[in-house]
Amino acid sequence: MTLLALALDRETEDRLLADIIEHGHVIIARPANVRELLAAIERHDPEALIVGATAGTLTIEVLAASDANGIRVVALAATEAERRYAAELGLHEVVAAEAAWADIERVLTEGGDIPLRIDDDPPPAAVPPALPRRSGSGRRAKEDRRADRPEARRARRRPGADISTAGSAAGDPIESDPFSSDDDVTAGLTGSGTVIAVWGPAGAPGRTTLAINIAAEIAAAGHTVVLADVDTYSGSIAPSLGLLDEAPGFAAACRLSGSDTLTPVELERIAHRYNSPRGAFWVLTGIGRPSRWPELSAERVSGTISALRRWADYVVLDTGFSLESDEEISSDLFAPRRNAATLAALGIADRVVACGLADPVGMARFLRAWSDLTDVISTHRVHVVMNRVRSSAVGPAPAAQVSSALRRFGGIDAAVLVPHDQAGVDAAVLSGRTLRDAAPRSPARLGILALVRDELLPTPDAHPARRPWRRVFAWRRTAQAT
Repeated sequence: MTLLALALDRETEDRLLADIIEHGHVIIARPANVRELLAAIERHDPEALIVGATAGTLTIEVLAASDANGIRVVALAATEAERRYAAELGLHEVVAAEAAWADIERVLTEGGDIPLRIDDDPPPAAVPPALPRRSGSGRRAKEDRRADRPEARRARRRPGADISTAGSAAGDPIESDPFSSDDDVTAGLTGSGTVIAVWGPAGAPGRTTLAINIAAEIAAAGHTVVLADVDTYSGSIAPSLGLLDEAPGFAAACRLSGSDTLTPVELERIAHRYNSPRGAFWVLTGIGRPSRWPELSAERVSGTISALRRWADYVVLDTGFSLESDEEISSDLFAPRRNAATLAALGIADRVVACGLADPVGMARFLRAWSDLTDVISTHRVHVVMNRVRSSAVGPAPAAQVSSALRRFGGIDAAVLVPHDQAGVDAAVLSGRTLRDAAPRSPARLGILALVRDELLPTPDAHPARRPWRRVFAWRRTAQAT
């Protein structure tokens, strides 16, 4: 017997109610929304939650409260969008809404998931074995629940960290391409994600801050996003988001790409997850020591980015500043180039965001480097952004003066101007969060939001249908008690 709380739509609840009672379970609460669900967790102390995979009944607060009380959660998803929503929150025990109670009960007690089926779909491909769960399905003592809390939270943040591939081919490359699969299973998934590279000259023009918050705003618009640190001089994404970077994720992905073993399962394992109630995204951290730059060769970087764009809707790259090709200073034509990663990222990107500082020194650096950038790539896919626009550095009417200087000396007619907001940016860095989470009303955040909405995302009329996650690999939620 299991004490259950149900937060489902009326039709689904009516369909399952008789089977739940027949199997000997007890329904102790039937909350209708998140507020009632949190109150039910506090008041009735259920052993398991069966919830709909929508924002009305499943939020990061519900998952946190469940972890704190040792409660198992299973979400019922009617569409791939709902499954993705649950996965972005960190919940990977998701069952198709039309599944029978016996299947839901199996997931509740044994782990795993029931793949969604779309009309005329062939039988799903084999998936890796279910992961171990927190021991026991019954009520436990509060002391045991407190012991589970840190492990469960860490497991939720790294959903692919402990995926087992023993006895399964799901963790191996699929034929010659790790991301290839049967055409029937992946029908409609042939499109590629969009790659956005953020570049700027030397002098800390705000590349990392811009890349992080572009990724956050695109993710908040409902897309899957991977943020990768490709800077071979000073990778800064990890400390900016409060992530550990002892094992650089992007360098690990490049090594796997070089050996043709970069699979979706491996990407889930090495990527960090920036969790947010809205706007969660994957992060591949950069190299911690600049001396490791030879690991990021042009071939490996290109292969890794190509794999990432097949894994997510958008890939945001934080690149280095230097555009020198090094041929003039090297006698070995086949030696690795330190700037090869940046040049490869700019070459493969669909959009390039070129940023500079809106002060006399920063603008001089940007305009000198602008000519080098136009030699490397065509300008039709470049969006110019000037950071920290303020009257204290350029005088009255700073926006007009910055725009006039860009037009006169660089021939740049349209640039996005991001206002200076030191307090908002400092709050984000201090807390290791994005501007959207740390300072949602920040003028700098609103400027970046305008860039994303007006320049980087397609218009609603031209917006393609969101691509579901490939069924060749299964998401898993790991929450095993130790």
